[in-house]
Order: sequence, then structure tokens, then C-alpha cells
Amino acid sequence: QVHVVESGGGLVQPGGSLRLSCAASESILSFYFMAWYRQAPGKQREWVGTIERNDNTNYADSVKGRFTISRDNAKNTVYLQMNSLKPEDTAVYYCLARSSTEYWGQGTQVTVSS
Repeated sequence: QVHVVESGGGLVQPGGSLRLSCAASESILSFYFMAWYRQAPGKQREWVGTIERNDNTNYADSVKGRFTISRDNAKNTVYLQMNSLKPEDTAVYYCLARSSTEYWGQGTQVTVSS
């Protein structure tokens, strides 16, 4: 059974930065891609960005230029670097690892507030 665990969430002031981590229990190269999603209170889960096996990345327009996804294959970990955070970025952030099956983490809370 594959496990995916997010970490790094917390409380940050507007304009601040956070880096989230997503650690997988097996080689992340075994997945077609890994992605970040988020879900704000009362809203549907939305896609944030994706990193493919070839390191190609794509981002939602709402985070483009502020968020960066990277990977460390040796640590089986994907990162989400979030800069210039806004209150509307407040959400639970989830990591998805996709092979023939989808593996979701339990989420980590990010709160952007002064």
C-alpha cells in the first residue's frame, strides 16, 4: 500500500512564504505525475499544480508566478514552495500521487492571516 504524507503547513502572514512537503512511501519516479490540490472551507477541492515524471510543471492561474513545485527523487519527496501568500490561499493542501491508482495524503492546513 502506497502512503503519501504532507507536512509543512501552518499560519503565515499575508506576503509570507511556506514550503509544503509531500513524502511518498515508494519511489516518486513510479508515478505518472504528482500534484497539489487545495480545499478552502465551503469550497470544492481545486487543482494547484502538477509535476510530471519528466519534471514538466503546470500551475493554476491563481498561483502561477507565486508557487513552485519541485522534487527530490532521492528523498521520494515533492515540494510546494508558496511565496507572496494571500488570505485566499488559506486551505487544506493535499498531495496526489498518480499511477494506475490515485494516492491522496491526509492534507495539511495553511492559514494566511494577519
